[in-house]
Amino acid sequence: MPHDHHDHDHPAHSPPQPDDKVHSYYQILGVALKELLIEKGIVTADEVRSAIEKRDQITPAHGAAVVARAWSDAGFRTRLLTDANAAVAELGYPMTTTRLVAVENTADVHNVVVCTLCSCYPRELLGLPPAWYKSRAYRARIVHEPRAVLAEFGTQLLEETEVRVHDSTADMRFLVVPRRPAGTESLDEAALAELVSRDSMIGVAVVRQP
Repeated sequence: MPHDHHDHDHPAHSPPQPDDKVHSYYQILGVALKELLIEKGIVTADEVRSAIEKRDQITPAHGAAVVARAWSDAGFRTRLLTDANAAVAELGYPMTTTRLVAVENTADVHNVVVCTLCSCYPRELLGLPPAWYKSRAYRARIVHEPRAVLAEFGTQLLEETEVRVHDSTADMRFLVVPRRPAGTESLDEAALAELVSRDSMIGVAVVRQP
């Protein structure tokens, strides 16, 4: 469920730092499961390696293409906000194991995503999550003091802008559709996609004018 936050004054803080131990338990569990599956003959080591390599090749460019299409095609934008799984599948990015929810930034609302318990993340669209996204500092602070954290990323919002923090789960992922910058009316989808950063699709940044 999203958390709604409004403007407050906060003291300056250091940027969220990586936490190398966040996933230690799950990493050990994952390795043990992989070895068991290989030992039982359910998968081979080559199949596991191939799957990892394929996943590692996914980059935020996939998500950027989705955002660029939403900016360019009103019908696609409506479908994305209504049924994000079906919409991204249209572009060749199926998400079959989790529900995807697209949330749109507007002049009045700014959305930002976190996974407070772990690091659930739309990897099919954004690739691997950044270290700061997995850190305890980010996961705890973005919920309680989102404006302070956003400011540390260089994102300053108007006082009247509502900040909504969306908590991902094992079954649900979020994609932020950032605001399209002014002065980009003549750009095609490929050029628009070049403007969209990973951080803007998490919500800690905004898309700057070219």
